[in-house]
Formats: sequence, structure tokens, C-alpha cells
Amino acid sequence: MNIEEIKKVVILGAGTMGQQIGLQCAMHGYDVVYYDLSREILDKGIKRVTKLATWYASTGRLTPEQLQQTMARISSTADPAEAAHEADLISESVPEDPDIKARVFAQFHALCPERTIFTSNTSMLIPSMFAEATLRPEKLCALHFHDLRATTVVDVMPHPGTDPAVTQLVHDFAESIGCIVIMLQRENHGYVFNTMLSSLFFSALTLASKGVSSVEDIDRAWMGVTFMPMGPFGIMDQVGLSTVWTITDYWAKKMGDPGAQKNADFVKQYVDKGELGYKTGKGFYTYPDPAYQAKYFLTGETKE
Repeated sequence: MNIEEIKKVVILGAGTMGQQIGLQCAMHGYDVVYYDLSREILDKGIKRVTKLATWYASTGRLTPEQLQQTMARISSTADPAEAAHEADLISESVPEDPDIKARVFAQFHALCPERTIFTSNTSMLIPSMFAEATLRPEKLCALHFHDLRATTVVDVMPHPGTDPAVTQLVHDFAESIGCIVIMLQRENHGYVFNTMLSSLFFSALTLASKGVSSVEDIDRAWMGVTFMPMGPFGIMDQVGLSTVWTITDYWAKKMGDPGAQKNADFVKQYVDKGELGYKTGKGFYTYPDPAYQAKYFLTGETKE
């Protein structure tokens, strides 16, 4: 298969990242089908996709005509067979658990055409952890996106069993949807940017979980020295605290690291309350007007 033959893209998981990825594909001319476990999840996801696309139009990223054409390319289904029918490429954004990813890919292997390329948006796992379970390991490659509202940088990472032609095709597909492609020559947990970012998150969480300093002061330290618009906890809110907890807890248990487990438990207290960050309106900060955006946040003042 070559890039011209890719027409239908299936998004597995209609959560925050799946929503953004599908919209990016539809904006660049691909027919997009969202698949998730229930109609309720899909309806909520499509509503958020519509809101995001409308915001893109308000900022000039899409013209009114392009907005209409983009949304016309998007559909959704809770029927896996319907989603898989005539699929050319799959982008997976299910929870960060290799067993879950393996089960989902195995399910779609039985339903998809032989030509279908499988890609995973995993942010910290590596494809060889579930490649064999997909039953088409040669057609599996990681295609990892960041927050598409702010950046189009993506990572393309094959595993040792990926067909080089598939790696090249995924690279070409990423370019075709307007992305800046970072190629990895070997598997690496966290890819390129996330490897650096995870170290920042670990340090920030360690400082907070040990009671060294408050969430706000840790962010002030980062923002005040680097001149960045938000600190590590603000970034974690954007990523989503359920994702941050899942990754932190997984690696804490895998490595048997008590310090990392303490960090995971620190995030879990927010997750248990349903405070998952930006997408729920509350996490380490309250949205849509988080404290770190306040004029006097760096000085520690609460009022202007």
C-alpha cells in the first residue's frame, strides 16, 4: 500500500487524544471513523470534536467551508466490525496498558482487511510490548501525537519487527496530515520529547509528594526561571491526570520503586475525586481560568 491508497482512518478511543487525532486527519482529507465502547462515549467525543473544530475556525485554522467539509468526513460507531470495514489505517488511543492494547489490536486484526496498518499513540509504552499479540506485528508502528491544539510534532517509532515499508508509509501519512515528523531509530520508552518531559514530571511529583514545596510554588519555580507559560503541574493538567497516574503507577509497580509509587499515589487522590485536569474543569488547578494564568501568580499574590 502507498500513501495515495490510504482513504479511511479509524480512531480507536474517542477520548481527548483520539478526538484531536481524528480531527487532524479529517482536516487533511481523510475519512475518519471513531470507535469506542458505547454510543454515550462517542456522542460526548463527537461533541468535543465539533467544539474543537469550531474553535479552529474561529482562529483561522479552518475556513467556514473547510469546517463543513471536515465535519462531513467524520462518523462514529460502537460496532467494531463496522469501524474495521475497509479500514486503511488505525490510530489507537486506548488506556496506557499493554494488555488492553494487545486485546484491542487482536480484536481488530480479525476484523480489518489484511492491508490495514496499525499505529499506536502510546506515550510511554513501546510497540514491541504488544506487537506479537496484534497478530500483524510487521504492520504495527508507533505514531505518537502531542497536544494538536498547540503543536503538530509527532514521533514515528517502529519496533524490530516492523516492515521498513510500513515505517516509511506511517512517516508519509504523518506528513500528509501536516505534522512535523520525529523519526526514532530504535525503541525508547517516552520517545524523544516525553522522555525529557517525564523526568520533569517525576521531579515535580517527588517534590510535592515529599512535602518539599506546594504544587503552586513548584510551578512558580519552573515558570519564573524558564519563562514558560505554565509549570509541570499545569502541563500535567493538560495531559490529563488519569493518563499521568496510569503511566506513573505502571512504571512504579514494574520497577518496584517506592518513591515512584508515592508519586503515583499523590496523583491518584485527584483521580479518585474525578479531578482529571483541564478536560474535567479541575485538577491541580481549576479551569477555564487556572491560577497560573493570573497576572500576579509568580509573586504569590492572590488578587490583582
